[in-house]
Amino acid sequence: MEMEKNKVTWETKQSIPLLKPYKMGNFNLSHRIVLAPLTRQRSYGNVPQPHAVLYYSQRATPGGFLITEATGVSDTAQGYENTPGIWTKEQVEAWKPIVDAVHAKGGIFFCQIWHVGRVSNRGFQPNGEAPISCTDKPLKPTKALFSPPRRLSTEEIPGVVNDFRLAARNAMEAGFDGVELHGAHGYMIDQFLKDSVNDRIDQYGGSLQNRCRFALEVVVAVAKEIGKDRVGVRLSPFADLMESGDSNPEALGLYMAESLRKCGVLYCHVIEPRLKRGGEIKECPHETLAPMRKAFQETFIVAGGYTREDGNEAVAKGQTDLVAFGRWFLANPDLPKRFQVNAPLNKYDRPTFYTSDPVVGYTDYPFLEPTVS
Repeated sequence: MEMEKNKVTWETKQSIPLLKPYKMGNFNLSHRIVLAPLTRQRSYGNVPQPHAVLYYSQRATPGGFLITEATGVSDTAQGYENTPGIWTKEQVEAWKPIVDAVHAKGGIFFCQIWHVGRVSNRGFQPNGEAPISCTDKPLKPTKALFSPPRRLSTEEIPGVVNDFRLAARNAMEAGFDGVELHGAHGYMIDQFLKDSVNDRIDQYGGSLQNRCRFALEVVVAVAKEIGKDRVGVRLSPFADLMESGDSNPEALGLYMAESLRKCGVLYCHVIEPRLKRGGEIKECPHETLAPMRKAFQETFIVAGGYTREDGNEAVAKGQTDLVAFGRWFLANPDLPKRFQVNAPLNKYDRPTFYTSDPVVGYTDYPFLEPTVS
């Protein structure tokens, strides 16, 4: 009876594209549902907390791939309350039990590392200094208070590259399986990439190749430090979040995909062009990312408002290898199981996405009731 039940379960998984196994470099994934990096703002004083052990382990499955929330590479990298870092010994030690808990469940765990650049204010910066960026153009004041940034000198840029390298080394010390470089959503790397922000006249600005130089120097430095087979990169060439748009996103995306292939990184993780602010989805053809997928050739991950249905379709049609889920994985710690049996999903509670409560909206979303056989 048990053998027959297991056979049915295996056949069910084989018929669902998102639940088919996948080999990502040296990592054997049991399914293609990825926990997207999600800022949760529950790392008090920029130090990961014990409640994150439960949060991440709840979402871990044998052979499942999880990416952490964005994690700062230095004391200048912060722009939000209670986001984690990985530049101090204390932070590294705090990450260790979280990583261990995910590994105990059989999960594969990457740390997303970032620098927010100009998306910050003096209150988050050491000694109350101005945030650093590729530019001195300020963001428009909105609900958040942004301080005008200070343009990095050409000579200072290698130091920021080195911050990413050291953060990647620290991630390995904490036990992570690899790192994802956050090159999306208007933060430091994206600020260099996009021509609406980058107004430099040195070798890091102007031409497409020059604007991509900083990103690729970070990729090369991190790959040399921890191995290119442990490095992924997240990009959003089509997005204009944080006033970071580009006049030719197709060319930018294609150039970065080709360059990352030459660097030999493990995967390229791209935000769909349809992603809009506030969770509103604007439909557009999946084929928009096809040139990037074709140019990169290796493991390709997409994100941006996917459901079970269009995620399965994207995998089945070869538009992507893996699909990253954010809000639905946040609200459904057992998302792969729910997709397997096509169960209803918990609704997410948007007002609690960024609160600092260690439980509410964090680890209190219910699991499916166990079925009685």
